[in-house]
Amino acid sequence: MIKLNKMESDTGNNKDFSRPELEEIIAAKLGRDRVPRRFKIHRDTSDFFRVDYDDVVILGDKPYLVKNCEKEGRFGLDDEPKYWVKRAIDLTDGETKIIKLVFHEEIDAKVGEIVFKCVRSPGKEAAILDMVTGHKNFMQGTSIRDTAGNIVRILDYIRGKRFDELISKHCENHEEFFYQHLPGYLVSYGEMVRAIQFIHDKGQKHGDIRRDHILFDRETGNYRWIDFDYDYYHEANMFGYDLFGLGNILIYLVGGGDVTAQQLKAMDSAALARLYLEDMNVIFNNRVANLQKIYPYVPDELNYVLLHFSNGANLYYENTGQLLEDLGGVQIRA
Repeated sequence: MIKLNKMESDTGNNKDFSRPELEEIIAAKLGRDRVPRRFKIHRDTSDFFRVDYDDVVILGDKPYLVKNCEKEGRFGLDDEPKYWVKRAIDLTDGETKIIKLVFHEEIDAKVGEIVFKCVRSPGKEAAILDMVTGHKNFMQGTSIRDTAGNIVRILDYIRGKRFDELISKHCENHEEFFYQHLPGYLVSYGEMVRAIQFIHDKGQKHGDIRRDHILFDRETGNYRWIDFDYDYYHEANMFGYDLFGLGNILIYLVGGGDVTAQQLKAMDSAALARLYLEDMNVIFNNRVANLQKIYPYVPDELNYVLLHFSNGANLYYENTGQLLEDLGGVQIRA
């Protein structure tokens, strides 16, 4: 259960602003020409579709000017608006913020024959935000309740690129990428695994580990995990889904991008004839996990780690410590 401090949990503490007051605040902070001709004022954010461009959201004693919706980075849904996630300007200091409103969603995620039931939990994300305050490898922010009691998360805006975008720019020549860039990226990957270990050790899980949920913060030089509002349930291993997510990122990293059966077929690659179902990714069956069959210079120790996330695996990692131990034995030498 999330615990908010007294001010944050008291929905009666939302300050009342009149429209003329807000117009003056916007003019003073952003300039008279930036004052919207028409805007709605929201204190209850239950219907996030109604919270639109140039509206003002009052949360606690602060007004926020909404600018636009964030976009989805999930594979196959790039640039689809996330209407419950707003980019906004804090009108007290002019800083850009990401405001995540309450959105309830349930999905079933399948890994081989294992099914994980995933639900969006604003309270869980708020609890982790409190847990990781000051941690360099996680997004930072606070949570507050609006007048209807919705748990709204107010996040610092991260200026930087997605992890997968950084990888893809190096990958025209895989062998060059493998020897010149991968060793450094593996160090960063290990750091991000240890960050997940930090919250696992405290009994929490990320819930939606994907390569687009790591951002490189160019202002601090740190990689940061974002978007941990999914929770999931499975009796066998509470951290299992997170571990499969970490495996997917590692396969993407070592491959310098996704290596798919479709790509190999289009290239008329001889490697396609060497592949079997057990060589493929346990979640995405068209992606190759046994990358040594594609790139023979992948060392055995590294390929051994990758095979834990293949259809042919007869055992999986149970915790981040096991994954980190195996990665510690990996050496890449030209």
